[in-house]
Amino acid sequence: MYALVAGGGKAGSNVARSLTGMGHEVTLIEQRPYRFAQLESEFEHQVQQGDATELFVLERAGIGRPPDLVVALTGDDEDNLIICQIAKERYGVPKTIARVNDPRNQAHFDLLGISPTICATTSIMALIEHEVPEHQLVHLLELRKENLEIVEVQIGKDSPSAGKKVERLSLPEGSRLISVMRNGKAEIAVGATELQPGDQVLAILEPGKEDELRRVLLKR
Repeated sequence: MYALVAGGGKAGSNVARSLTGMGHEVTLIEQRPYRFAQLESEFEHQVQQGDATELFVLERAGIGRPPDLVVALTGDDEDNLIICQIAKERYGVPKTIARVNDPRNQAHFDLLGISPTICATTSIMALIEHEVPEHQLVHLLELRKENLEIVEVQIGKDSPSAGKKVERLSLPEGSRLISVMRNGKAEIAVGATELQPGDQVLAILEPGKEDELRRVLLKR
């Protein structure tokens, strides 16, 4: 695989280092002269200096081949969005991954069809929610391209679904239970699976169905 990584900060250099270690061909683009000098001592000809939003820089880095993957990991969301747009629309790169530094900008990436994206803040908040007991429904993963999301639901002793089999639940259309974790052991959720207080249930559903699912599983 040939990958082009834009942004030579900690994230970009670590990704490039890991991909190279796996035997993949990588070109890393870094704009800052002092950072480029540091990277050049390690990556040598695999690193290019310049602004990855400029066509001549991308072409010098080999985007015209095109690469199998472009990863935009700069510290500027607008740059990451532009890099991915150029890669997909002008050069036909089949796969792009973009870093979202400010989660408030996620909507712009979604609107322009830039997917998948990775946001450290969003990931950290998901972990925090997972560890806070009062959060009974936690978003784990959004599959934007498929228009689906995966959530985790903690069944309480007062939940209306406690003691009921999955087949008896009136789940909202566009949702399905995936698995049930009980006493550290997970099992696939089937019609005969009976939910119990303390169960951690994974569900896949269409966006906007969370409130309906919460009513069925959690609220009386």
